[in-house]
Amino acid sequence: MKNRGRIVAFVMMLIAIVFLAPAVLMVFTAFKAPDEVLNPSSAIPHHWTVENFARTLKYSEEAPFAQWLLNSLLISTSVTFLVLFVSSMCAFAIARLKIKNGSRILIVIVASMMIPGQLFLIPVYLMLGWFHWLDTPLALIVPATAGGFGVFMLTQFMRAIPPSLEEAALIDGCSLWGVYSQICLPLCTPALATLGIFTFIGSWNDFLGPLVFMDSVRNYTLPVGIALYQSSYYTEYGKTLATSVLGTAPLVIVYAIFQKRIISSMATTGLKD
Repeated sequence: MKNRGRIVAFVMMLIAIVFLAPAVLMVFTAFKAPDEVLNPSSAIPHHWTVENFARTLKYSEEAPFAQWLLNSLLISTSVTFLVLFVSSMCAFAIARLKIKNGSRILIVIVASMMIPGQLFLIPVYLMLGWFHWLDTPLALIVPATAGGFGVFMLTQFMRAIPPSLEEAALIDGCSLWGVYSQICLPLCTPALATLGIFTFIGSWNDFLGPLVFMDSVRNYTLPVGIALYQSSYYTEYGKTLATSVLGTAPLVIVYAIFQKRIISSMATTGLKD
């Protein structure tokens, strides 16, 4: 058994190295001088420099990195909070209020997850044009709120909550809003944290939406902004990788904060009273 455990641990370590190698190489290359980036003799820089980061953070109308970072933070944070609120309300109605045809509604929601999002680009673009939301943060925030994954995930989690807690609260005079906000949401904290980090990462890494719905360079998010450093004839590898490192850092921080919640959610999902 010990030998099997060591073999499994060794294999997992190799897999981790394979997945982490590109990220480590990206960080090392971001600290290389432009000449060394184009003519690499080693993965580790011979002369460490922050020139790429300095040029990235320097404000310019063509590549306002700070503005892209603020746009990404605003949009990703707004989308995350709205998804958590809307999905939890919908899940509460289906799982706890047992609304009419709730199961069928959930089936429709799950079925909608199987449709590629690219098919909705043209209809959503037209609708955003009617509302005059194109090239504004609302174009990326409002459509992203309507997602089926959060509703499905929270519905399954709320169904595992013992009904006795809800019945006791109602007997004590608690309103439905109180049951939702003071009982269901605190018990669903692990699931909410997991959904929140998945939503934040998905919104942060979204490339197609900002590319289609945004026209002004100042309104771009980080993924689209990073792509501006690449052209058909020349690619600024140093600035591209430096920007990628700075853009990845918030995701690493968010995951580090909520990793215990994610593990707790996966460990407790499906438990019954």
